[in-house]
Amino acid sequence: MSEKVVTPQGASRPRVPAWLHPSNAGVVYAFAALVVVLSLATASAGRPTYVSPTNVSNIIDQTALLGILVVTTTIVLISGNFDLSVGSVAALGAATCLGLMPALGFYGAFAVALLAGAGIGLFNGVVVQYVGINAFIVTLGTLTAVRGLVLIITDGRTVTASDGADRDALRALDGSRWVTPNLYLLAGLVLLAVAAWRLWSGRERPEERRRPATWLPLVAGVALLAASPVAVFTVRLSQRALYMLVLVAVAAWVLRYTTVGRRLYATGGNAEAARLSGVAVDRYRVMAFVLNGTAAAFVGVLYASRLGSINPTGLSGFELTALAAAILGGTSLFGGLGSVAKSLVGALILVTLANGFNVLNLGANYQGLIEGVVLIVAAGMYTVALRNKQRVSLRSTEPPVPSPDPAAEPAEHAQPVTAGAGTGRP
Repeated sequence: MSEKVVTPQGASRPRVPAWLHPSNAGVVYAFAALVVVLSLATASAGRPTYVSPTNVSNIIDQTALLGILVVTTTIVLISGNFDLSVGSVAALGAATCLGLMPALGFYGAFAVALLAGAGIGLFNGVVVQYVGINAFIVTLGTLTAVRGLVLIITDGRTVTASDGADRDALRALDGSRWVTPNLYLLAGLVLLAVAAWRLWSGRERPEERRRPATWLPLVAGVALLAASPVAVFTVRLSQRALYMLVLVAVAAWVLRYTTVGRRLYATGGNAEAARLSGVAVDRYRVMAFVLNGTAAAFVGVLYASRLGSINPTGLSGFELTALAAAILGGTSLFGGLGSVAKSLVGALILVTLANGFNVLNLGANYQGLIEGVVLIVAAGMYTVALRNKQRVSLRSTEPPVPSPDPAAEPAEHAQPVTAGAGTGRP
């Protein structure tokens, strides 16, 4: 919904829709700019098109494991905590599954691996919430202890799955590929559906049909549908990528449209107010840790299914990359603010940077430096935009100063009034 300012003459002037504001969609703009820069760089270097179906498939596949962890890490951050142990828990999940497969079979070992991840998440949550130790200290200690446990289980050596039915079942967890329909056609149908919904919702307000938010999706949808017979763009999705997309869709729906999501945001935004409102703050935060631990173990098993083995030092540093992607997506370290979809875009930015270095055949020496600079700049942009937004909100909610002589202040000299001021929404 676009914000409108009522002028003294009563005319309305639309501003940028809230969902397009840099404080809300900055990470999307950053990702689009990065793709444009890499596309121009590859074209100038005489290399194949960067945004080719093959390379897009590679980027999505490389993002899948990180994307799964980013979703649950974002949920923990929204609840007001953070978890540094997920990389070690993922390695433990892989080592547990591969180590127990000869005795329990794949499915039994897989279940034990997930339970181990959930148990570590439960331990983190209980110690943080009920004992009262800082989450940074607890999860840092868990990171070290679990990595030591992985070394004990593997005896410091790489564990490899033996050939047979169990190895085949492990591979089947991430062994399929699907080719999407023409993405131009799908995008056109989605845009037409958005335009139709806006037309139907504004059927009693003719002025709504003239807004750009209504006719731009309609024009773009028609153009994409017209071009789809000639312009074809299909992507091969791996099984792990489908896991990631399903998890993102479910988590986004729960956070936005359910009571659980609203209470989770309330828990991270103001725990005391949420507790006084009847929300079981401790329970929600503990369950976020449990979900994160389970997802980490699942990621570890997926990692092992592709390689058929796990190294004791595998997946080291994964937790910091997941945190970086979530922060890059605008998730607050202080809780109550975040979006799993934008966190996924943050993960795509980090993976696209690494992919761009490989495509352009650049050395990896500068990769960490550039990723760190991008992360700091993005976090700074979000902080400044959010601070400016809060200042505007505070100014718009200030009570009006009464005039000493109302007759001397005609209505046409009144200050502009922002529609929806004081509601807490743009």
